[in-house]
Amino acid sequence: MLKIKLLLAALIVPYAATLSQPLSAESQKVITRSTMIGLGVSNVLDTYLSQEHFKGPGVSFLSTIERNRTDSHWSTLMEHEANISSVKDRPDMKHELEGAYNFYWGKLYGWQLFNNSLKLQVGGLVNASLGVIYNTSNSNNPAQARAHLNLMPTGTAAYRFQLFKRNLVARYELSLPLAGIMFSPNYGQSYYEIFSRGNYDHNIVPTTFISAPEWRQMLTVDIPLTTHPTPLTLRIGYLGNMQQAKVNNLRQHIYTHRVLIGITKRFSIIPRAL
Repeated sequence: MLKIKLLLAALIVPYAATLSQPLSAESQKVITRSTMIGLGVSNVLDTYLSQEHFKGPGVSFLSTIERNRTDSHWSTLMEHEANISSVKDRPDMKHELEGAYNFYWGKLYGWQLFNNSLKLQVGGLVNASLGVIYNTSNSNNPAQARAHLNLMPTGTAAYRFQLFKRNLVARYELSLPLAGIMFSPNYGQSYYEIFSRGNYDHNIVPTTFISAPEWRQMLTVDIPLTTHPTPLTLRIGYLGNMQQAKVNNLRQHIYTHRVLIGITKRFSIIPRAL
């Protein structure tokens, strides 16, 4: 009986000691969460509604979340972007309201270079977008719905440097379209025909970087405000999104330029041992 007790103790004690030890930094999950507001200008063209170019002020809300493990090169990037613009034509006779919501999700593979001063990432994002353009002057077909799903190759570069004894981070992100699908009425087709009569006329259109090119880029600089207990950072930057499409004999573009300002938080999570 004494031998059995000694054997159990030899097995249990080392296991209990392992549970009591803290997990190494290699097993930590690092989460970077940023919330920003952007102000700027928008340029809108949709030939289904008007042949005119419209331009005016716009506002955007951008939320980004990046998750990665300290023992892995892979990270998960998720972004929510909402835009609204009030634009007018050149003679200031017609007005349009444009609004859209974009959701981006994807995976990036990263490398740390130059003693961790430079981080490069490459990967891909899936972009789902919903929106509408409303022309206040049109009595027939006053609105145009926007909906597309894109696969977008993406790359980022983040550089750490010191300025005025502060550790700053400059980050650049670029996304380009590869292929996707989008909704579009055909030339001369009304929404009444599509949704009331059910007359399908090539309204779900496959797209490529040729028929629906897009250039989305973001440049930000992080300025630390606090370091303890949770690092809090001021983030300022620029967001530009140039979307174009030429399908069903219709042309559309939405160009947005935003100056961004917001707050970024970065924290680590240590998974509990089983």
